Amino acid sequence: MTLVERIRAALAEPAKLPLVAGDLPEQRALASLPAAVLIAITDRADPGVILTVRREHLRTHAGQIAFPGGRLDEGEEPVAAALREANEELGLDPALVELAGRLDEYRTVTGYVVTPVIGVVPPELPLQPHEHEVADWFEAPLAYLLDATNQQVETAVFAGLERRYWQIGWNGRRIWGATAAMLVNLSRRLQWM
Repeated sequence: MTLVERIRAALAEPAKLPLVAGDLPEQRALASLPAAVLIAITDRADPGVILTVRREHLRTHAGQIAFPGGRLDEGEEPVAAALREANEELGLDPALVELAGRLDEYRTVTGYVVTPVIGVVPPELPLQPHEHEVADWFEAPLAYLLDATNQQVETAVFAGLERRYWQIGWNGRRIWGATAAMLVNLSRRLQWM
C-alpha cells in the first residue's frame, strides 16, 4: 500500500480521540473567513511534513511556523486554494501533489475557518520561498510531529484569561497554535503512525 493509500484509508475511519475544533471556545462561532492550508507530506520511507517560517514584517502571524496556505479567493474551493497558496509561497507545482484528503475545519482566533488539505509530494523538491512572505521552510519528521508525547498543552494569558494552546518543539523550532493543533488532529486521524 502506498503512503497516499494509507492516509486515505486512515481518513476514512472515524477519529478515536476528540479533535481540536479551534482556538478559543467563545470565538469559534465568530470565525467566518474561509481559508485552506496544505499539509504536504513527503513520500519517503520516513515521511516528513513541509512547514514554512513566515516573514517577521507580515501583518498577521509574523515569524510563526505554518503550513503553506491562506484565504480563499472569491469562488475558490479549499483544495484549489491550498494548492495555489503552496505554489505562491514555495513554488510547489500543484501537479506534483497527490491529494489524500482533508481534515475537519479548524476555527482560529483571527476569524478564519481553515480547511487542512493533505497531499503527498515527492521528496527533495527544489522549493523556493516567496521572498516577501516566507523567510524559510523546513521538513520535520511526520512520526515525530504525530507522536502524542511531543504534543504539549501550554498556557498563556490572552484577553485577560488563561488560555490553553498546543505546541510541538522540534529541532529548536516552536510549532504552536493553529498549526500545532492541526497536527494534533492529524495524529488523531492517522492512527497507523
